[in-house]
Amino acid sequence: MIDPQIVLQILWTGLATSTYAVLFAAAFALVLKVVKVWNFAQAGMMGIAFYAMYFAVHKLGLPGYASIAIGLACTIAAAMALEIYGLQTFRRRSSPSLTFFIFTMIVSEFVQYVLSMIFGTEPVSLATSLISPAHIVGGIMITERDLIAIAATLVLMAGLYVLLMRTNQGKYMLAAADNPQLSRLYGINIKRVYALTFVVASILICGGMYLFGTRAALVPTTPMEMMIFSVIAALLGGMGNVFGAAIAAIVLTLLRSFSILVIPSAWQSVVLYALLFITILFFPKGVSFKRRPRPAPATPTQPAKA
Repeated sequence: MIDPQIVLQILWTGLATSTYAVLFAAAFALVLKVVKVWNFAQAGMMGIAFYAMYFAVHKLGLPGYASIAIGLACTIAAAMALEIYGLQTFRRRSSPSLTFFIFTMIVSEFVQYVLSMIFGTEPVSLATSLISPAHIVGGIMITERDLIAIAATLVLMAGLYVLLMRTNQGKYMLAAADNPQLSRLYGINIKRVYALTFVVASILICGGMYLFGTRAALVPTTPMEMMIFSVIAALLGGMGNVFGAAIAAIVLTLLRSFSILVIPSAWQSVVLYALLFITILFFPKGVSFKRRPRPAPATPTQPAKA
């Protein structure tokens, strides 16, 4: 019999650790929705964001808020370079979608090797100590870092919702996502929309890497594994469904957290790839929770009058 207290602790810890996964999944799904690119270069952007903040904190001795600003500036610069010098070039050439996929994968691998040469392959963290002050609430250990992570994620996701649903720029992004050619006819600058999309994705990525880096150590190859998790969440949430991907990230994180009750932690990576296979095979269009409309009852035909 499993102690309910243990279940509640795993639930809370899973929710807290899902915060950065939510931001990564939302960033990936947003680019997929608007730009129509499976942006595997996001793993490279995640690495750039983390090590830029790491350099600012541990090499320059800057405070956390300054390191976030530097990490965000580096991430946005890298994302803009990817869009302007890479993706826009392929669009002008009318390159097939496979070209975009291969290019983004190569970018991530290249960034991974460069970061390995510059910073080495030893695990590093943004925090000087991974131990955070904790409080016991109802028998559940809640750390201050957990509360900050959840609050920051809620703020960022609420900001994303307001941007997409309540601002003109967000409406332009949604219009470009639905039909970029028609959007051009209405005077929408598609290049500016794509640039804004990468800026917003960079904000989510940088925020997620800061949350991850203050509670765990990272090596240059770690972002690729987290990237695969984002892909699974984007698939389960529905193609281009940004908030569906965020919800799927929470569900997947909780699934991984509770799996430790039945399988050793060493098998967690196997669970991740198994989820990827299952998602591609059985849920290629995502999981929909909408009720399907019932077909209208057939009306009996009236007999023709003689």
